[in-house]
Amino acid sequence: MLVASTAISYAEPIKIGVNEPLTGPFAASGTYIVDGAKLAVEEINANGGVLGEKIELVIEDNKSNPTEAASVAEKLIESDKVPVMMGAWGSSLTLAVMPKLMQYGVPMLVETSSSSKITKQGNSYIFRISPPSWVEAELFKKHLPELQIKKVDFLAINNDWGRGTVGDFSKSFTEEGIEVGLTEMMDQGSQDLSAQLSKIKASDSDTIIVTTAVEQLTLVLKQAAALGITKKIITTGGSQNPDQLIEQAGTAANNTTHMVFFAPWAPEKSAHPEKAKTFIDAWEKAGHTKAGLTESYRGYDGIYVIKAAIEKAGVAEPKAIRDAFWNVEVPTLNGTVTFVKDGPEGQESGQYMTNGTLIRIVDGKIILAGS
Repeated sequence: MLVASTAISYAEPIKIGVNEPLTGPFAASGTYIVDGAKLAVEEINANGGVLGEKIELVIEDNKSNPTEAASVAEKLIESDKVPVMMGAWGSSLTLAVMPKLMQYGVPMLVETSSSSKITKQGNSYIFRISPPSWVEAELFKKHLPELQIKKVDFLAINNDWGRGTVGDFSKSFTEEGIEVGLTEMMDQGSQDLSAQLSKIKASDSDTIIVTTAVEQLTLVLKQAAALGITKKIITTGGSQNPDQLIEQAGTAANNTTHMVFFAPWAPEKSAHPEKAKTFIDAWEKAGHTKAGLTESYRGYDGIYVIKAAIEKAGVAEPKAIRDAFWNVEVPTLNGTVTFVKDGPEGQESGQYMTNGTLIRIVDGKIILAGS
């Protein structure tokens, strides 16, 4: 007797597009983000996935290039049919992607980019969990008494991230009675910063605010030390990877101060300590360098926020996910994520009001503000 075979049908996994710099000047940071995202997906899938299905990351390299970032976004939407995306690390990269989101009606969770333009220009498909530079400037205010800044110069990467930081911090410092001096810009691929640093050395400022990714920041610190610069150096953006600076810049990293948005050196002080410890343990178990913890958490948090939006939506469809982002309340490594509206009425983007703290490198060790 013939027995009819019964085919077992498995539903397709729910795809999340990942548009990050895996080559080019921002490759180290983008790779950390992706590695953090992968850990989140492993945990989520091991615990039943989302809506009963597994999550699949569709990862594309935007090559640290805005034109490539826009092209990658179109591929993820048109060819890979992703209903939601995470990206794109740099502000210029994210701004290049944003018209594609509007064109195709697909939301993107922004995990890193800080330009205020991202949420101010009117794109209802943008939801950002990283701080815009004006929020970071506000976070700095509570630390101003201990920093004792009287006059500040800026050294910033010449893109939307750097320019936005200079503008927002200058405004904030002026309001607090701090004098703003020189602004020196550097191209993202520049290896020799001696001209800019020499000008800053000759100024009468007491502090340098530096905004760039960790690879270029390492060069800045080494070259500043070689020039005998003794001014306070403070970095913004949370992309410095202090452990990596200690390893690569050596003594040139000593006595520098950095804003971070996740402090893995003291997980017990985080908003959700058990979640922080789980993440740190998983990161170490995967064999990743501890230097990546201060950036990889962004990819980890981003995937959990996207998961919550898909669950709220009840379906993996772009517009439903976009609408659901407004109703999430997600415990993450940085705090509990909810979104407030930012931008023109009727076209608002979502912004999470991020937590942050300062750390200082002293004799090759990391000290948290207030420690």
